[in-house]
Amino acid sequence: MTDVLTPVQRRLNMSRIRGKDTEPEMLLRRGLHARGFRFRLHRRDLPGRPDLVFPHFHAVIFVNGCFWHGHDCPMFKLPATRPEFWAAKIGSNRTRDALALESLSKEGWRSLVVWECMLRGPARLPVDEVVSLVIKWLECE
Repeated sequence: MTDVLTPVQRRLNMSRIRGKDTEPEMLLRRGLHARGFRFRLHRRDLPGRPDLVFPHFHAVIFVNGCFWHGHDCPMFKLPATRPEFWAAKIGSNRTRDALALESLSKEGWRSLVVWECMLRGPARLPVDEVVSLVIKWLECE
C-alpha cells in the first residue's frame, strides 16, 4: 500500500476544500451578526469576491486561510510533496489577492484581511476580541 494519491483521488480531496462558509468565516459572521451588523456575502460584482461586504461602510472583509494565501505564520508550511507546484499555486493566490485589494481600493472600498490564525490555531485570539477589532475598523473612517 502506498501513500501516493492518484490524480483522481487528489481531485476528489481538493474538491472538498471549501472556498466559502469556512469555520473562521462563520465564527466572524456569527459574531458580527450577533452585534447587529448586517452584510452581504461573496458579491460577485466586486474584485476578489469578498467574504463579507458592508455597503453602508463601503468596506469589505476577506477571511483568508493561512495555507491557501501563504500567510507568514506558524500555521503555514509549504508541503514537502510537489513543493514547486505548491509554491507556484500559493504565489499566484497571493498575486491575485494583491490585485483584488488594489482594484477595490481604486473603486473606493476599504478592505480588511482577517487571517485564519487569528481565529484558529495556537496563537488564536478570543472570537469576541477579533469581532471587536473588526467593529472598530468598520466604524473608523
